[in-house]
Amino acid sequence: MASRPRGQRLLRTLLAALVAASVAVPVSGAARPAAVPAPAPADLGPLRSATPGVLTARYAANRDGIRAAERTAAGHGDRRRAAALRAMAAPGRQFLAFDGRGGGRTTEVLGDLARAERIAVLVPGSDTSLDTYERFRAGARALHHELDDRTAVIAWLGYETPGTLSTEVLTPALAADAAPRLVRFIGELNKARPTARVSVLCHSYGSVVCGRAAPGLAVSDIVLYGSPGTGSDGVAALRTRATVWAGRGATDWIADVPHGQIPLPFGTLGLGEDPLTPAFGARIFAAGSGGHSDYLRPGSVSLENLARIVSGRLPAEERHRAA
Repeated sequence: MASRPRGQRLLRTLLAALVAASVAVPVSGAARPAAVPAPAPADLGPLRSATPGVLTARYAANRDGIRAAERTAAGHGDRRRAAALRAMAAPGRQFLAFDGRGGGRTTEVLGDLARAERIAVLVPGSDTSLDTYERFRAGARALHHELDDRTAVIAWLGYETPGTLSTEVLTPALAADAAPRLVRFIGELNKARPTARVSVLCHSYGSVVCGRAAPGLAVSDIVLYGSPGTGSDGVAALRTRATVWAGRGATDWIADVPHGQIPLPFGTLGLGEDPLTPAFGARIFAAGSGGHSDYLRPGSVSLENLARIVSGRLPAEERHRAA
């Protein structure tokens, strides 16, 4: 009988959040990035090889696509998007994929992918688009700086992320749509760099994407940080051979998000079990005192431990499964 009151409380909390988000959506909807036009990207096909020549040609083709999208955004009068794209088209930037339509999708490499022995793929959470991309990239740069020159970091904005103030962030629907794209990309990466050790690092709603994709990801580690859940009840349900890690900063507001899932006529409400609970079964790493946006902050405990995991080392001050 004890589970029924808990389930009822969860239902009331999530429904209240759903109503609040529904009210917020019309207010922010006019400014959604989907309103910005862009040309269709060139069809470069899947990544089949990571030789220097193949990568150089692919980076150049995507730079041309970014510049075309910048011209379109400028002609549309969207100076913010045009400025973001101008920065992305700078010499030395390395994009494996780019699509400027809507909120945008990109895959950027930091480091030498052709020679990388280890690869970290970052999967972002809510409110990440071309307009906010540099914030996401700053975290990728910080992680890359923490690692040696045999490691490449890939910033994978390969899906439409939900808005923090939206109904979508309360359900796994967008993650279910994004997961096959992540599986496909990791599969291409494994074929192009078959000897590299690959880890996926999943922030916030990105951990829901990784949870849905987990059975199809041939990776060494799945790292969940600032996670509201994975859409499942535990590591066993993820059906993965990867080591699953979870960490949360001491002042991260995500700790107050209610956990669980409730089937409703229009879909599933809620994102599953808290990955930091003993019942979930993840290996817990220390994430320091930071908040929801601080995990990749230079000098932080969380950044150090994420880098250690990517490098195949145990995190400092690791806390194994809680008793």
